Amino acid sequence: MENQSAESLILIVDDEEAVHYSFKRFLAPLTQRILPAHSGEEALSILEKETPDLVIMDIKMGGMDGLTTLKEITQRSLQIPVIIMTAYSTANAAIEATRLGAFEYVMKPFDPPHMMEVIQNALSTRRLMQKTVVWGVNEDQWGTDDVLIGASPAMRELYKFIGKVADSNALVLITGESGTGKELVARAIYSHSPRNKNIFLPINCAALPDSLLESELFGHEKGAFTGAIEKRIGKFEQAHKGTLFLDEIGEMSLATQGKLLRVLQDGTFQRVGGKEFVRTDARVIAATNRNLAQLVAENKFREDLYYRLQVMTIHLPSLRERRDDIPLLARYFAARAGYKELTLSPEAEQFLLHHSWPGNVRELENAIQRALILSRGNIITVEHLRSGVAAEKATLAPCPAPGTEPVPEEQGLVQALDQFWEQILKRQEKQPLKIFHWLEVELANRAMRYTHGNQVQAAKLLGISRNTLRQRLGL
Repeated sequence: MENQSAESLILIVDDEEAVHYSFKRFLAPLTQRILPAHSGEEALSILEKETPDLVIMDIKMGGMDGLTTLKEITQRSLQIPVIIMTAYSTANAAIEATRLGAFEYVMKPFDPPHMMEVIQNALSTRRLMQKTVVWGVNEDQWGTDDVLIGASPAMRELYKFIGKVADSNALVLITGESGTGKELVARAIYSHSPRNKNIFLPINCAALPDSLLESELFGHEKGAFTGAIEKRIGKFEQAHKGTLFLDEIGEMSLATQGKLLRVLQDGTFQRVGGKEFVRTDARVIAATNRNLAQLVAENKFREDLYYRLQVMTIHLPSLRERRDDIPLLARYFAARAGYKELTLSPEAEQFLLHHSWPGNVRELENAIQRALILSRGNIITVEHLRSGVAAEKATLAPCPAPGTEPVPEEQGLVQALDQFWEQILKRQEKQPLKIFHWLEVELANRAMRYTHGNQVQAAKLLGISRNTLRQRLGL
């Protein structure tokens, strides 16, 4: 997991000094490194020397305008998300900004919570695009990149498959149980493809209600439904010339499947509430842990979409099907936790090799992390693993529905908050703490521990989207 509190470098491009001052205050909880530029020319000059994580830029400026500057940034293939903002609400500007590669289009004056969500989404996307996924490397080459681990025949076939499909624009379907690494494989295909200088956008189809999922994918027109106060550009438009990863595609409704099928067939779609057809050149990689053939038989998945998805298919083996890779995976996860050497007792190794691993690689990673904490070193015994698996099984119970779990009396909550606030004030005197950001990250991590790493359940428990949860976790 990446450190969510790590500083990000954000370039603000606007010819109004008041805007720079406002962003300095607004972004204080997120970053302390802000680069100001007052024109497009100045922004491009800065980009010759600096590589920010994000650019936030106005359209209307003296000299080179925002759209022209955006075009220059895109042509340089800098892999930097750009958020365009303007006080002029014109559909043409929104469409042109998206066509030129803008990550998002925001109206001024912007809604602070919405703007913060857009910024965090952009920074999360930047991190995904920066980290290459590699395979077939030696242990001494394990570095900052994500690594696909395994030397089993099934994994060797997987590496060959990635090598064959990465250079093409073919639709890819990745199947396999939860925790086998489907998103990692999707990112490997992206990072080794000709599109790796353009955007990679993941979206979990199971994390959003169908009405919101359709708007998220295809966008909507102003007034399309209650709450649609302005035009919204969807993921398919954002991912133009890039790659869109549709995780858990088996959870998509039949109606949305029909609209997806049209995009896959001819590259066009209609925004929700719109009449005109929009064209996109986004490569689609899909993934599912469901049996799509069975869903077709049950009339829960469109047969024509099922066959359309069968262009290039790869099935990821469960950890039970490649047990020989378990010791290597254990050493890799220990290395990521800071232990270059890992010693497993004979009993511990046998435990790892014979456990059923229903959560697959994700479960193994969690078990190794817990065992390292319990052992307080790099020597793991079977007792360290058993206690971790026991705790893990205890957290598999479903989360209580909101409002059904017992809660403390109101007065008790007030007293607890008072005590907590006193601790915060004392901490602030010694070392400033960005309390709201810290609380968000702490709650996200606790929810993940409670749900045994299930991001969908953790997001529901906190009442936020899965994308927001992943941002708070630094994923």
